[in-house]
Amino acid sequence: MTVLTGCMLAAGLAGCAGAAPELEADAASKLQQRVLEVTRSAAGSNPAAALTSLDRLSAELDAAAAAGQVSFKRHRSIVAAISAVRADLTTAQAAKKKAADAAAKAAAEKAAAAKAAATAKPSPAPSPVVVVPVPVPAPAPANGGQQDNSGKGSSEGNKGSGKNKD
Repeated sequence: MTVLTGCMLAAGLAGCAGAAPELEADAASKLQQRVLEVTRSAAGSNPAAALTSLDRLSAELDAAAAAGQVSFKRHRSIVAAISAVRADLTTAQAAKKKAADAAAKAAAEKAAAAKAAATAKPSPAPSPVVVVPVPVPAPAPANGGQQDNSGKGSSEGNKGSGKNKD
């Protein structure tokens, strides 16, 4: 009785399996390997390699769909996911290229500036500045520059005291 029930169950399951699977196991395994390549390249900041792996994934998906290993519905959903990932990778690749171009330009400008500095004639050393002290003017006389005749040598005092009068 147990054997008969097992055979009936197996026959019933086989009848339910008549519909094609959305994704066969062999195709799923191959596609998962390609997805892993894309993920590793993207995680390694190599969008160009990730895009190349994504192209291989897309080609293998199309081949599996043509061989009937992937349903139309599943193919369409995977293609939509591939398109979204491709857009992100393309943006990342453009940003990486822009950053590399900016770095190359900065390096070229720095090298040109260094070359210009190396080939430029050195400017002569500035001449030393000699500071000459300015002479301090003599103080002005207290009487405004007029002569003082009040001393012993005045003109009236030389006439004598009157002893030799003529």
